[in-house]
Amino acid sequence: MIAPFWQRGVVYQIYPRSFQDSDGDGVGDLAGIERRLGYIADLGVDAIWISPCFPSPMVDFGYDVSNYCDVDPRFGTLADFDRLVAAAHARGIRVILDFVPNHTSDQHPWFVESRSSKESARRAWYLWRDPGPGGGPPNNWISDFGGSAWAWDEASGQYYYHAFLPEQPDLDWRNPDVRRAMYDVLHFWLARGVDGFRIDVLWHLIKAETFPDNPANPAYVAGLGEMHRVLQLHSTDQPEVHAIAGEMRRIADSYGERVLVGEIYLPVERLVHYYGRETPGVHLPFNFQLVEAPWSARGIAAMIAEYEAALPPGAWPNWVLGNHDRPRIAARVGEAQARVAAMLLLTLRGTPTLYYGDELGLGRVEIPDRDVRDPRELREPGLGLGRDPSRTPMPWDASPQAGFTSGVPWLPLNGDWRARNVERLAQTPGSSLALHRDLLALRRARPALSVGDLALLDGTHPDRDVLAYERRAGDERLLVALNLGGEARELTLPPWAAFARPLLSTVAGAPSPSDVLRLRPDEGVVLAPR
Repeated sequence: MIAPFWQRGVVYQIYPRSFQDSDGDGVGDLAGIERRLGYIADLGVDAIWISPCFPSPMVDFGYDVSNYCDVDPRFGTLADFDRLVAAAHARGIRVILDFVPNHTSDQHPWFVESRSSKESARRAWYLWRDPGPGGGPPNNWISDFGGSAWAWDEASGQYYYHAFLPEQPDLDWRNPDVRRAMYDVLHFWLARGVDGFRIDVLWHLIKAETFPDNPANPAYVAGLGEMHRVLQLHSTDQPEVHAIAGEMRRIADSYGERVLVGEIYLPVERLVHYYGRETPGVHLPFNFQLVEAPWSARGIAAMIAEYEAALPPGAWPNWVLGNHDRPRIAARVGEAQARVAAMLLLTLRGTPTLYYGDELGLGRVEIPDRDVRDPRELREPGLGLGRDPSRTPMPWDASPQAGFTSGVPWLPLNGDWRARNVERLAQTPGSSLALHRDLLALRRARPALSVGDLALLDGTHPDRDVLAYERRAGDERLLVALNLGGEARELTLPPWAAFARPLLSTVAGAPSPSDVLRLRPDEGVVLAPR
């Protein structure tokens, strides 16, 4: 039996504003993505996840949706979307669409009507509440972007709830009319041929019905963002959200081989509940452990073991190193270790999601104050929470504006774009791009890497920077050994892997076969027994 694409394959996240501009306005678009499908196919991924492209005022760059069943003119048209899906499918590439169900734009017709009066037919589609006893907000809930999560509406004399920006009012998912309307959105896009959805902030959808105060966070440290002053005990991760995930799953499954990926920032023991209990939940609750993990063999080995042990029977794991909200992996661990991280991501058991540009080794891009676009950075400046550095344009070549646009890019390019671009790296043996292509090709050729089991190697020495594990499918056995440090290390190989031949290394050359593996600084290798 062949595993579904979302188990055996690799997902590639595209932030559409920053991938390829086709019309010279400095903003990427759907036609630009279609133009680069050859690159995506040559890279060797199996699916693309496109961040929101719906009509939007762009206060939060697409995560404030004003129409769920159309395409924003900045990105193109519905016809452009249909052509992109058809062209991707012709190349064997699946298309996953971002779905933003927790909140709409304040310019969405639903909210405009809801806001018009307390008697509006859609008033109950959003979370409206009277002022608290002192005349202020109904409770102490804090927006993820800082400040109270309640916005005062002078005209109607009530507050409305927004987990993020005031321009992003939360829907009331306890209302069956809201559920029906949003499920119609899923049907709309599934009927157009999309292969699944990444569901934005899934764990936020349901709030405690009585809206009690959230408890203070006893471990709060100033400088990490105001949202952390309280524990989001009552404003997120409510038990009723799992029924919604189950309803979405039934819709997706009714269209055949489709996938639902849930964005859920929770500890592992709570995250895994989103796979479903009595009934199935989402196929892949996003596992973000590597995104913020301290870069140590000991810590990552423990993390892998904990995650694997927590998975419900039959659940499929997944891993990710970064995304549009978090610093790039090369910015966190450096370029040399980013190569080791790529081998980790693409050889662990489970579905990997690769963020556009990480295959080039893009690091942190400095954004001058005059060029800051991210509303989070503008609301809480100086804390390092800004997301612009991870959303900069893809550098394609050494032509003006790196081949991204003929106009002015909406964000600055990476400073080293003349050297670090697709065209140049594609011609450079051993480059980060070449490594990613080799890893993806190896993963596709070796079932042990794509669908096999994983066992941490008993001989791993995490205190000495080495993380090692076995991947096995049928009679095929492979060993992955990763040096997460900057000094040479040795690993005594188990008998079955002694004198194994190296299939791939993250650095030039390859270690000589022996019963002791000598790893160079910042080296990862995949070995196959003779």
